[in-house]
Amino acid sequence: MSSKGEREKRKALLLSQIQQQRLDLSASRRDTRLAGDHRRARRDWLETTGAYDRGWNTVLSLRSWALVGSSVMAIWTIRHPNMLVRWAKRGLGIWSAWRLVKTTLRQQQLRG
Repeated sequence: MSSKGEREKRKALLLSQIQQQRLDLSASRRDTRLAGDHRRARRDWLETTGAYDRGWNTVLSLRSWALVGSSVMAIWTIRHPNMLVRWAKRGLGIWSAWRLVKTTLRQQQLRG
């Protein structure tokens, strides 16, 4: 696990990269000769990245619910440990089956 200081350094690095990208975008925007081109490029950019922005906002809005849900599951697991073991076995079985299917399909593609 990384320490808090390392996370802070990483966060600062990412924030500086974001700031540099913003500056680069604004500089390229200033270089655009016609205002119509700028508006069109901005609209195209927002349309292209809109789905990602909405998805990220959805993830951020669900963060508090994920915290509550994981807390409830932790308490439930403490009270019913056999259920955790049973679901762990099921998960391992599903994961193993998925790996088997993937390798089988890969081998079929290599042969065919």
